[in-house]
Amino acid sequence: MRVLIVKTSSLGDVVHALPALTDARREIPGLLFDWVVEEAFSPIPAWHSAVIQVIPVALRRWRKAPLSKQTRHQWHEFKHRIQAADYDLVIDAQGLLKSAWLTRMVKSTSHGFDRTSAREGLVALSYDKTHHVSKGKHAIERVRELFAKSFDYPLPSTPAEYGIYTEDPAIASRQLVFLHGTTWQSKHWPESYWLELVNLATNDGFQVQLPWGNDEEKARANRLALNNNLAQVSPAMDLNEMASLLSCSAGAIAVDTGLGHLAAALSLPAVSIYGSTDPSLTGTRGQFQLQLSAEFECAPCLRRECTYTKESAVHPACYQSIKPVTVWQQLQQQINQRNKELIND
Repeated sequence: MRVLIVKTSSLGDVVHALPALTDARREIPGLLFDWVVEEAFSPIPAWHSAVIQVIPVALRRWRKAPLSKQTRHQWHEFKHRIQAADYDLVIDAQGLLKSAWLTRMVKSTSHGFDRTSAREGLVALSYDKTHHVSKGKHAIERVRELFAKSFDYPLPSTPAEYGIYTEDPAIASRQLVFLHGTTWQSKHWPESYWLELVNLATNDGFQVQLPWGNDEEKARANRLALNNNLAQVSPAMDLNEMASLLSCSAGAIAVDTGLGHLAAALSLPAVSIYGSTDPSLTGTRGQFQLQLSAEFECAPCLRRECTYTKESAVHPACYQSIKPVTVWQQLQQQINQRNKELIND
């Protein structure tokens, strides 16, 4: 049985879909998947053993020059590729107009969220079969339930398994990864807190890697590593290289960012920090993962920009409830827990 998945973005959303593949493969031996995903995230589906073919799409890039010769040629190639195979069914695991449009291009029975379940309700009109999945569930569980209903098997009650297999972690690793970059201004933990955390970690003998994805993040990484021999600005990395860095590390600290979900998928001990967003719906999930949520009068506000106007020692103000020393102590606990389990095994 061969199935096409449409789940194009973003990084965290793509990672969230992996456990559903593990469920389906366990229930239906021999099940194979192809996956349509934005080109920037194309390495992720390939990490799962049930995925045979990754089909990159470049909607984000194509929309910048929709009528160019290159765009038209690449679009024609993409369309030919997804229509060339015979699929038993196609699942839109995203529930957006753009993903529904791609789903309808495939000549196969299509499944997706119903009108009350999809992020953009109108998409339900385009599927052959729709399924109700509560919006109040975590994103991972929503996709797992969608797959269970699409394939008609009982929803598993087991913890989510991402299906990414790496080499056994090294207990002796003294390397940490601080994932300080994110998109929304309101998700940024104060830089002064990051600096204090870097000092706490390096004073305890850990080496801190500071990855970056743009010029602003690189400048912040340089400031955090200044005059500290145990703090290093990481080189530019693709997703495969980032996964390798995380896999050989002892732990990670993350704000609400896609790379935090990658750390969770790799079962790397990690603490993720949430201010404006709600981890109960989209937070990290997995072994050795801890979510610290701001305890503040307006959190979680779900706003891209902080609008709090009262005087505060830090900005965004909600993060004053999540101090660096607390984050560091919690990460140490996650690392120690993982190491104990490895020793016992």
